[in-house]
Amino acid sequence: MIISPPFLPVEGLNTPTQKWKTDPMMDAVDGYELLHSGVFPIAFDRRWHCGMHLVPYGGRGQTEPVRAIADGEVVAYRVAKNAVGDGQKAANGSEALNSNIGFVLLKHVTDTGEDRTITFYSLYMHLLDTVSLNELAPQPLITQAPPETSPNALPAWLLADSAGVQAGGGKKVYRKDQLGYVGKYQGHRHLHFEIFMAEDDFSAWFEQEGRRTALGQGHPRTPGSKDYWGHTYFVIPAGLAFVSMPPGNTESPFFPRLDAGALDHSRTLYVEAFFSRGERFMRAWIDNGDGRLVSLTPEPIQDKCAEYEYKLYERATRLYETCPSEGFELLRFGRILGTENPLLAADARATWVAVPFDHGKTGYIDVNHASIQKLSDADFPFFKDWQKIEDGNTPFDRDGLCGYDALCEITGIPDGLSYMPPAYSHDERISAFVQLHADARTRLRGFVCHARSEWDASINEERFRNLKEADGFFGKRREEDPHGYENFIKFAKQCQFMERTPFGEGKRFWFFHPLAFIRHFRKCGWLSEKEMLQLIPQFVIRKPGSHNSTHQGVWESPNLAFASALLQRHRVHLNYAMRKFKIDSPVRQACFMGNATQETGWFHYLTEGNRADDAIDLHQGWFGRGFLQLTSPNGDMGQGNNNYYKYFRFLGRHPNLPPGPQEVHWRNELGRDAFHASHSAGAYWVWPGKSAPTTHNPSRPQVDSANRYADISGSNERKEIRTSAGLRVWYYNQSFANCAAAVNFPGATGKSPPAMNGLVDRSISFINAMLLLADVVSFKGRSGENNSWPEYFVKRKI
Repeated sequence: MIISPPFLPVEGLNTPTQKWKTDPMMDAVDGYELLHSGVFPIAFDRRWHCGMHLVPYGGRGQTEPVRAIADGEVVAYRVAKNAVGDGQKAANGSEALNSNIGFVLLKHVTDTGEDRTITFYSLYMHLLDTVSLNELAPQPLITQAPPETSPNALPAWLLADSAGVQAGGGKKVYRKDQLGYVGKYQGHRHLHFEIFMAEDDFSAWFEQEGRRTALGQGHPRTPGSKDYWGHTYFVIPAGLAFVSMPPGNTESPFFPRLDAGALDHSRTLYVEAFFSRGERFMRAWIDNGDGRLVSLTPEPIQDKCAEYEYKLYERATRLYETCPSEGFELLRFGRILGTENPLLAADARATWVAVPFDHGKTGYIDVNHASIQKLSDADFPFFKDWQKIEDGNTPFDRDGLCGYDALCEITGIPDGLSYMPPAYSHDERISAFVQLHADARTRLRGFVCHARSEWDASINEERFRNLKEADGFFGKRREEDPHGYENFIKFAKQCQFMERTPFGEGKRFWFFHPLAFIRHFRKCGWLSEKEMLQLIPQFVIRKPGSHNSTHQGVWESPNLAFASALLQRHRVHLNYAMRKFKIDSPVRQACFMGNATQETGWFHYLTEGNRADDAIDLHQGWFGRGFLQLTSPNGDMGQGNNNYYKYFRFLGRHPNLPPGPQEVHWRNELGRDAFHASHSAGAYWVWPGKSAPTTHNPSRPQVDSANRYADISGSNERKEIRTSAGLRVWYYNQSFANCAAAVNFPGATGKSPPAMNGLVDRSISFINAMLLLADVVSFKGRSGENNSWPEYFVKRKI
């Protein structure tokens, strides 16, 4: 699943100094949320407000375009020539045109796992009218505007008055495409932004039989499915002990001495564990028996074992000699997900990890213990503030108004704003609680609300009728403004549109805090078939030999039919491999795929050159297999000191020497079997010693996990090359070059540029992958300027 926020400011590219901060783009856009209006899910008038208000600031500010958050199709849209008025008067006495009614409603369908398709909708409301748009950022004539959306310009259909609400008509939109600019509502500039799911789509994903998430469950259990993504969570019951050193590991470098202790009979511990930039981090909360969670870690704490994730392969091979692959999963997920019949015996699966268990105390516990529940972000656990708000569990009364006491109770903050003077009205207390109480705002971000849309005119009377009652807003002003309520409803209907969509009137939806939804699902690195096909560039430069050779490059378009056929067979296991070996961030996936697409002839074959299993006439005997073309000298398996044998042993196999029919069969599996073609590539990507100094060559680089190189982002430098189609441009990125060398020619890793084959081809694939997967990518221009789009690039659209 590839998703991003509706604004992509350059500030989101800044690398945080704190390694535990994993999403600087979302941190930047979180700052756009208005604190004084449009808070999700409660409006200032105590009614449902199932969206949020965002205002870009700094940098480009008002000229920051609104963008699609994911690939999708247009459900409905409205483009207005002018703003409309809400009845207020301008200084000259005329009606103030202070509200924008333009919107785009998109439908998104993608995958979050194997046979896990999610369907959701995004709404971008109060988009600027065309007159104001041309004053802000002059647009081309309709006849000169592009017909389709793109990241660089608005299409013709969003530049002309649509004469009311229009159906999408099959229009496709891709993530990061421009949809418009922020307008106003009742004089206040903001984007009203929503994410919601239809009831059937919500049930199909959250409540699927056998794969039900933990949303709404107070006592979550380890799921029986393989659904896993994001961070790992442990629910540790009362009575379990923590040790300062796991038994039998006194001299182990993997276990620095920590604290010892135990949970008493009334306490339950909730632990979050995650990896970021090579390190392991932890958060923890304790329930002292009263149902309220107390944080033990105001900020995440780092595991004392440095470079924990970068060295996860070494840890697994040392601690789980019987089957390091399964040990890797225990350390990575807290459980074995990759096989139904584990090789590790039950008594060999002890998984000692550090966790905070009291204020200022961290100790080791075996999370493989049967009483400890193992979850992930795929489960939406309650202790991460996810909570269903529906009939029987809502702070809203029959009139649709939120109650202060009910809101305090449902957020788990019973004291609320107890310091507020009694003179504050009920409405003022709710507003202050929602807008000023930091813990309350955090809890509200986790609300998943079952409600009807405010853009549904059929519920106006039910929603607003109390406004015209004697003590209501318009009831109190009846003498001075006798038509106030009618004019208000008339204005509201100008903005509403739901009856003109396929949803019709009166429907309930499940609404999410939009930025919380996006931040959460950005942790899911699963790629759908369509997304994987988009990883193949529309055009490539195939450069025989190294990039320094005199050969002319070949400008060509890869065959998508071959790729589609291969991915249908292998995509699921390729996703599982990337998940297991933590190739799950945009830049890590771009680096991995930049190599894998080129090594497989753009997803064409998994044996080098698409040759038979026993071919020996390639590259002086070097014959690769799998997504990263694992190979060995002279095409054989020699005396076992090669990549094939290293992979066999990682799986817990015991290959013989000299190799016989069994070892040859295992070798050939890498080019034929979906699991091994993918899993061998992921293992090779992270394993150490792909290159290392020797006595005879002390200057050889030490090359270990390629994720280490992928975590260092470099600039994309412009290069020119002669091709069969004339002069073309490609981009050199040193961080990616290090990853490419680590795969193809480890001894050249760190060189600028490395002497290796296929660097140009791989670099083009990497740039294409970055444009698909990352939020913002910068390219050096001819004069050294920064550009947002590469020269000669054509985006592949599926």
